[in-house]
Amino acid sequence: MKNVSIVYCKPCGYEKRAADAATAIQRELALAATLVSGKGGIFEVRVGDEVAARRSKGHFPDATEIVEAVSAAVKAGSRRS
Repeated sequence: MKNVSIVYCKPCGYEKRAADAATAIQRELALAATLVSGKGGIFEVRVGDEVAARRSKGHFPDATEIVEAVSAAVKAGSRRS
């Protein structure tokens, strides 16, 4: 099983979004996500070394998008193994 991590910009105030996303991932997929404090406006959800979802200009992924992206990344990873 690959690790799920959420890298978020602490100075930007994205910690609550990261925590909410981690809770949704735990609830929907029974996977624990590690929160990693960062800076520079980052908000990325990673499965292993792959970025499954990220903040982009004008768009912040919501919990549903994040759960779907993590689920797809986990399934894709298990097919490659």
